[in-house]
Amino acid sequence: MLTDRQRAIVQSTVPLLETGGEALITHFYQTLLGEHPEVRALFNMAHQHSGAQPRALAYSVLMYARHIDRLEALGDLPARIVHKHVALQVQAGHYPIVGRCLLRAIREVLGAEVATDEVIDAWGAAYQQLADLLIAAERQAYDEAAAAPGGWRGERAFVVEDRVEESAEIVSLYLVPADGGAVIAHQPGQYIGLRLVVDGQEQRRNYSLSAPADGRSLRISVKREPGGKVSNFLHDQVRVGDRLQLFPPAGHFTLRPGQRPLVLISGGVGITPTLPMLDAALPSRRPVVFIHCARERGVHAFRERIDALAAVHPQLTRYYCYDRVQEGDAVDAQGLLTPQLLGRWLPSADADVYFLGPRPFMQSVRQSLRSLGVPDAQVHCEFFGPAQVLA
Repeated sequence: MLTDRQRAIVQSTVPLLETGGEALITHFYQTLLGEHPEVRALFNMAHQHSGAQPRALAYSVLMYARHIDRLEALGDLPARIVHKHVALQVQAGHYPIVGRCLLRAIREVLGAEVATDEVIDAWGAAYQQLADLLIAAERQAYDEAAAAPGGWRGERAFVVEDRVEESAEIVSLYLVPADGGAVIAHQPGQYIGLRLVVDGQEQRRNYSLSAPADGRSLRISVKREPGGKVSNFLHDQVRVGDRLQLFPPAGHFTLRPGQRPLVLISGGVGITPTLPMLDAALPSRRPVVFIHCARERGVHAFRERIDALAAVHPQLTRYYCYDRVQEGDAVDAQGLLTPQLLGRWLPSADADVYFLGPRPFMQSVRQSLRSLGVPDAQVHCEFFGPAQVLA
């Protein structure tokens, strides 16, 4: 049980975290990954090298410390973390390892004069409180996935039934269970966890499900990332008939029911979760605006699919914006998705908006939506990689 004294001590460390939190977390990751190879598969090394993972964890730790006496102020951050953990199959046994390394990093980076025994004890209690909350939520998610029709626990073998080149850099993999059984009905916007071995090392990744649930198969659409170990393996090595190990669907970025106009905004491969959202929304006949931004026509995936839907659903309006335009591309704008452009395409400020794409794109969209008066409660987004803030 976290005492009032311990809460006060944890909150008093917030200024230290604000100025040195990223260095502390970087040291923590070096200790964790260097001494505990059994957890390395849970972390994307590209995010480690870029600093995205340490920054994201530093932000989460700071938010937790700042609001430790009123965790409801964290909003949906805990739910996002839970879903990412579930998609990668984080287990209760991983938490003590992480906790020991975090407390050790606090002691070694801040020094014994600052990180006294009392401070370490307070942070130990605070970490245990958070771990207990996450473990309970994750256990519930695992149980629900296992109990659902077509669901399962842990990994399940799927066979690549088909693969389709959607653009110059995106390939879709159609996956069916190797056991011939049914497949759990995922929610529009969710993703799956994938476990595979590349060059002798276990890797785990999350990929959005890019097609509606049909009870028999799943589809992921993967962008080839420069230097991406897993994405390049899926593009170059995985063929029809190969087996992949999948974890059950997870994800907090899901389409909510509503009557307001729906706006789906994507950049690049961020289009993938918006596709099942669009398919789910069209039967309701609510107005839908679909906005997609791409570098150029050659990397714009699923355009024919969206055009075909717009031709038969009058409530669907779609807009395309390319960085580079060639004759015959038939786009609606060139360059960045500016607030002025977005303002012309939004049906009104009273809309439900979902958006996804590279982080700079998402930051720009978020700021534009606020300037256009779209209420925060009606704006929903998801992140590639570690959960981060769009400040």
